[in-house]
Amino acid sequence: MYKHSLHNFYIPEEQSIYLLNANDAKKLKDWIALCVSELEKLGYQQIELVGKGAYGFAFAGTGIDGEQYAFKFSRVNLPQHIQDRLADEAYMLSQVQHPGVPRYITYQLLKKQGILMMGRARGEDLEHHGLKLGRLSARLLLDIAAQLADILKMLREHRQAGLPAPIVHGDIKPSNIVFDPETNRISLVDWGSSVFAQTDINGQYIANNVMQLMSSDLQISNARLGDVYFIGPEQRAGQLSSPRFDEQGVASTLYALASGQSCRFGSRAIPASSLGLPREFAALLDGLLAEDPRRRRQAGDYFIAHMPRLKRLVLPELSLFADEPLLPVWVSPEKHEMDTVVYSSRKSFLREHSEEEDIHFVDDAQLERYYKNYLEGMGETEKAFVAAVSRLGRYPAVGGLAIHWQENGVYIDSNLNLYDESLSRSFAIAVNNVVFLAQAIDKVGIFKACLFNARNTLHLSRHSPDEPFRVPEGTRIPYRLAPVLSNEGASRQHSYFEDGRDPDEQLALPYAIMDSIAKLNQIRHTGCIIFEVTGLYMKLHTYYRLLDVGAEAEFSRLLQNIVDKVPLITDEGVGGFMKLPYKDTRYFGHQPVRDAFYYPANPYQ
Repeated sequence: MYKHSLHNFYIPEEQSIYLLNANDAKKLKDWIALCVSELEKLGYQQIELVGKGAYGFAFAGTGIDGEQYAFKFSRVNLPQHIQDRLADEAYMLSQVQHPGVPRYITYQLLKKQGILMMGRARGEDLEHHGLKLGRLSARLLLDIAAQLADILKMLREHRQAGLPAPIVHGDIKPSNIVFDPETNRISLVDWGSSVFAQTDINGQYIANNVMQLMSSDLQISNARLGDVYFIGPEQRAGQLSSPRFDEQGVASTLYALASGQSCRFGSRAIPASSLGLPREFAALLDGLLAEDPRRRRQAGDYFIAHMPRLKRLVLPELSLFADEPLLPVWVSPEKHEMDTVVYSSRKSFLREHSEEEDIHFVDDAQLERYYKNYLEGMGETEKAFVAAVSRLGRYPAVGGLAIHWQENGVYIDSNLNLYDESLSRSFAIAVNNVVFLAQAIDKVGIFKACLFNARNTLHLSRHSPDEPFRVPEGTRIPYRLAPVLSNEGASRQHSYFEDGRDPDEQLALPYAIMDSIAKLNQIRHTGCIIFEVTGLYMKLHTYYRLLDVGAEAEFSRLLQNIVDKVPLITDEGVGGFMKLPYKDTRYFGHQPVRDAFYYPANPYQ
């Protein structure tokens, strides 16, 4: 009998520890503690975790000499040939000497555990820096572009034993570039995807002698995949590695930072020419991201040759955009520590918008696990839209979106609550990108997304799928009181049920729970409840704000009734309900491409 298997329900960028079951969370904490203790035994102090990815963890610490160092560990639960990639990374890093690259120090094996030690890059990565600013200024963007051009030139010209041996980084993206705001200098980090190029910039094979050329298998690419949100089409298609790969990583990075996005895919709908950049630089970026490979190569050569001149442009800070959110955003004056997670109907969205026929026959678990690969069959703008909704989850925000595409335009119901006033401009840019990309999609359909705080997730378990879930005594669904003084909007309340069943829901809930949810629907509140049930574990995600203080007793009773009836759940899968405060639908016309808008030729006028 077919069982729904949800290996990894969320977009697997960096899963919050609050979404791991207790056993997995303990393993992760124990493993981090072990790495820290091993580094302390070696005499390093002030150890901190500075990053983690699919293959390993990065820590920073201070040596007895007062210098700061970075250490990279591979995950011990990976196959040995994957763990060995850390040794490959150490070797490639040792080949690169440049002020914009952390210096290689040593690679050691400690009880079969590989540790790469290097200098620590100062500052914070550009992904986090960009999230704070929303988009980078033209001045800062060109400074960063010039430094990246210099690094690419060095990698192109790299030699071994006097012979050409260009290096490909293979994974250039904002989170792999550390920026020091005090000096405006960058460091390109994470060399785990780097290889020696197989072809040069002209597509000619690189081999140091005839025998090597004859013996090399030049049909098989040595390239590693890199982040599919940032690599170019040639690298994604598995072509022979080339310095051109890194031009595409740089172009994607600069475009994402200029537009306040988290990927390269939005450039068809929101071209660089619409982002308030100097005209020549905007044309260069659009050329690098063009569909025509010849145009991309020409733009790459222009980038390397002309950035030393372009960086000398006079670009004083100007307020070029209003940056007011196109959807209502409630900004709280108080800050809240939260791990925002976005739950959305993106699987059905991928199916509806995919140009690949066979995607309809893939079961949920496969599509969920490999969905980034299936983006390959989707239009660029649809990919960018999925990524833009995901980016909202990088902010301390809760709420929901329901987007309806119709033939005459886009209708959006929303409720967005931001819990950090300092991020309001940046969050507005992220929200507006969702709207712009939605306007550029012209197919009829619906997309829903809930944003909730993973720290409120309730974790329940059972010994076997045949047993009911155990609910510990005292388990409560949290909610906040947010009284609304006027009754405005009471007559146009949004219902849990009016948008219809979410296309991705497979979970059948028992009548007793559905009855309580239907009664909750009559009380003025906003929020969501999502049940995620697998064989042994259940996660109950919620976000609730009660708007009618007089109904608190009944509201609390119904929430408790849902918790008490959890043992009645026998099905597996995901099901959820979202309620917005009231109907306040915003309409936007279709617009396939944003209008051209450049930095002024004379900024002092």
